[in-house]
Amino acid sequence: MIRVVVVDDEALVRSGFELILNAADDVEVVATAVGADAVDTVRKACPEVVLLDIRMPDVDGLTVLRAVQALPAPPVVAMLTTFDTDEYVLTALRSGAAGFLLKDTDPAQLAQLVRTLAAGGVVMSPRASHAVLRGHPALDTAADEDVARMGRLTGRERDVLVLIAEGLSNGEIGTRIHLSVGTVKDHVSAILSKLRVGSRVQAALLAQRAGLLEPGGGRGGH
Repeated sequence: MIRVVVVDDEALVRSGFELILNAADDVEVVATAVGADAVDTVRKACPEVVLLDIRMPDVDGLTVLRAVQALPAPPVVAMLTTFDTDEYVLTALRSGAAGFLLKDTDPAQLAQLVRTLAAGGVVMSPRASHAVLRGHPALDTAADEDVARMGRLTGRERDVLVLIAEGLSNGEIGTRIHLSVGTVKDHVSAILSKLRVGSRVQAALLAQRAGLLEPGGGRGGH
């Protein structure tokens, strides 16, 4: 059973996510909270996954994110936002969030997205991540330098990177391209090192920036 905590300032959002996720056989919302109570709630409930509103009136979502990450055994955190150009999303991703969900995500997809997070995958709408990056022209120079590092990746590493950006866990990547989990882990480590990024989410953002997620953008013939 995947234990989830939902943090949002709107009671309707909290109850809606709770109702939808609890309908899945393998997901349980063990607690919900507003921002001010979020860290204590997470500490007591010990969830695997936290869905955290990025904008709350009482406590900023980024503040909660940092506090949750400072816990002894921090859960995976994905940010909730109402619009795909939220300028705080990129900061959250760079601060360690494992992805972000739009609050109007298809309810039928929510449980699978939580499963992806719990398995170590990345949850990030390609359309939304593109909007986030496009909305930050000040990052263009640095991003272009980062994108240039894509040339260091082997064809297989580019394949793995695309699957990371699609949200697959190491086990799912291995199944998709017929590799052992250990080999996938080695590829992931090499990708993070060559791209000089600290997380799968940052690598996925870079893949989006480089156009690897566009049709024919980066996949090899495997």
